[in-house]
Parts: sequence; C-alpha cells; structure tokens
Amino acid sequence: MSLVNAIKREYGEGVEIASRRAVSGGDISSAYELELSNGIRVFLKINSAARADLFRAEEEGLSAMRETKSVSVPRVIARGVDGDEAFLLMEQIEAGRAGKESSERLGRELAFMHMADSSKFTPGGKYGFTSDNYIGEFAQINTPKEKWADFFAECRLRPQIDMAAYYFSSEDMRKFDTLLDKLDEYLPEPERPSLLHGDLWSGNYLIDTNGKPWLIDPAAYVGHAEADLAMTELFGGFDEHFYGAYKEAVGIDKGYAERRDLYNLYNLINHLNHFGTGYLGAVINTLKKYT
Repeated sequence: MSLVNAIKREYGEGVEIASRRAVSGGDISSAYELELSNGIRVFLKINSAARADLFRAEEEGLSAMRETKSVSVPRVIARGVDGDEAFLLMEQIEAGRAGKESSERLGRELAFMHMADSSKFTPGGKYGFTSDNYIGEFAQINTPKEKWADFFAECRLRPQIDMAAYYFSSEDMRKFDTLLDKLDEYLPEPERPSLLHGDLWSGNYLIDTNGKPWLIDPAAYVGHAEADLAMTELFGGFDEHFYGAYKEAVGIDKGYAERRDLYNLYNLINHLNHFGTGYLGAVINTLKKYT
C-alpha cells in the first residue's frame, strides 16, 4: 500500500499531503510532520524498503504497551512499502512542557505497565516477546525463556558481546564468559515478569500540550522492570518526581542499585556497536565491576 493510498483510506479520497516538514526523529529513520489538506497533522517515519521490518516491530511494541491499558502511545494509522521506501504513519503528538505533575504521571503509568499481566506476550515462557524486534538498528532476540537470568544472558548480553568482540581483548572475553556463567548470582527472579518499553531514555517519551505523557519508539519485551528503570538512569532526563511516583506505586527493591549497572551493560555494549569506541571505556569499567 502506498502512502498516498493509506492517507486516502484513512481520511477520504479527496485528502492529500499539503506540506511536509522534516523533524528530529532519531538516528535510524527519517521523520516528518505532514499537514494534510483537511488540516490534520500526522507523523511519518521513512526508511528503506529493505528495513521495513523495523516498522513492523515498532508497531507490535506500541500495540503491546497499549494492551496493558496503563500508558499512552501514538496510534499507528498505516504501515507499508511505497516503492523503495518503507513508511510508518502515526498520529501526531503536539509536544508541550514537562512539569512535576507530568513527571509523576509518567512514573505512575510506567509502574502500572510493569504491574500489568504480561503472559500473553510470551508464549512458551515467562520472558521474551511474541517475536524478535530491534534495539536501534540491530536485531533484538526475544526467544521465550523460563528464567530471567538465562534470558538476559542468552538473548541480551551474549548477542551484543559477540557483535562487539573485535573491540575486546581475549582477557575481556574470558571475563564476559565468567560473568554470563554466574549471572543468576546477580539477577534474581523478579516478583512478576513485566512488559518493558525496552529503550526508555529521555528521547523516547513525550509530554503533550495537556501535560499527558506518551511513550514512543519501543524495543518491547517481557523482563524485569528494573531493566527499564536502569535505562532511565543511564543518560538522565527523568527527575525525582518520576522516581518518587514510580516507587510509591510499585516500590523499588533495595538491591536494584547493585544491579543497575549490570542491566545497563547491555545498553552500553549496544551503543558501542552503534556508535563506536566512545563507549568502550564505560563497558570495560562495568565489566570490571562485576568480575
């Protein structure tokens, strides 16, 4: 289905694109705000047709989060391939300003999502997802597993370590092997499996003009809620009101602080694989902390 036909199907035969404005939309896809001839504004992502599966995965992640009835996510209007381009058309969220109330609401709603039943998203296991998806531009394996430490070792750390192997010495690789072998000593089974956003840094939420928070650009899977919390702390952008509301709603285990950097080892190696040696020092320091 072409983009033009998708717009006509949704808004009527006479509706067409009146203007297109490039906006900031991340490192992977091009992003645009479209104004339609009926006055409605929509958000468009474009990538090459060969990478259309990125948008399939994004739509599935947004749909899963919406199913928990706890957080707000943009509605997907259409997804398709138009010539040599893949597209994802979504409702436009008009950005407003964050404040204390919106931060607290974001914290509470994330907690509610983490408390929601996640069993429908992991057929055949407790942790994983209905399908593989992506973390940035790289594949994220979501094969269902029964144990959280097994999932994090085999489906999160190991693929990223193997991809980045040429950055590491033989001694580093031995330390990684040691860490993965004893990961269950660091990562206890959570009280409940939780649907996670999976890539929750400050660029992946919006506050609209009414102060309502929205989650965008997921790398969704079912895991330990602490993995989402850890990501929020890696690059900043979440304030004390967010954490206070989250803690009030669901609590934060006292051992989380000791596990946080281990969860973020996954995110750091992923950034090393995406962006290069600027992240190597942080990866090695984290590895030393746990071996």
